[in-house]
Amino acid sequence: MDRRTVMAQLAALAAGAGQFLPGAAQAHPGAETLARPRVAMLVHPKMVLLDHVPAHTAFALAMCDIDLVWKAYEPVTTDLGVTVSPTRTFEEVSGPLDVLYVPGGLGGTMACMEDEAVIGFLQRAGKTAGLVTSVCTGSLLLGAAGLLKGYRATGHWHSCELLPLLGATLERERIVVDRNRITGGGVTAGLDFGLEVASRLRGEEWAKSIQLVLEYAPRPPFEAGTPVGAGPGVVGLADRMLRPQLEKARAVAERVGRGLA
Repeated sequence: MDRRTVMAQLAALAAGAGQFLPGAAQAHPGAETLARPRVAMLVHPKMVLLDHVPAHTAFALAMCDIDLVWKAYEPVTTDLGVTVSPTRTFEEVSGPLDVLYVPGGLGGTMACMEDEAVIGFLQRAGKTAGLVTSVCTGSLLLGAAGLLKGYRATGHWHSCELLPLLGATLERERIVVDRNRITGGGVTAGLDFGLEVASRLRGEEWAKSIQLVLEYAPRPPFEAGTPVGAGPGVVGLADRMLRPQLEKARAVAERVGRGLA
């Protein structure tokens, strides 16, 4: 099975995660009468699908009401060519949210960082959201909206060094929680992040049940998921792959950061 097929199946899982909800309600007495947290998940062209799917799945299993938000209803194309259809436009999101979520994907992130419509929506929604959150380079976009000034935050290991340009204090951790800001590391940190948010919305036991339903017990074949574990040779290879976009992102972050000062 090729990677694109796997990712398409993961996208289908996220979209259909509601199939678990009746079981979730039965497992947690009184769940049928609980308020459903309101979650707005930004979707944007070139976002990394694997940034979106794990968080979406965790939110769905936490019995949230989820909107996928973009400028218009036209499907956005992700990094793998799989499209995601927005369910709300920026103008249609009103009232305080329980969770505002921003995924990454550096190409799309850079474009959004200087997009007035995107920044305006994030600033408006972020003012009243209970939790302001991101995974991967999504934290750069939160920073561009001025939502991380004075907060500790993290992001993808290769680009999180840009966060201080946007007023954030960098912490190189898998998940960083600072008051109502929750930021996750790169890509696969999305499921760790989703479980963290689920625990805050529904409690630790519920979050643990989500982890078990998803059988999330990672045993990677290599210890190369961090620069320390990967070693200099692999880090150098990854850096050569990612460096061109990083330099472009640095220029964007510097421009945006000057506007935030």
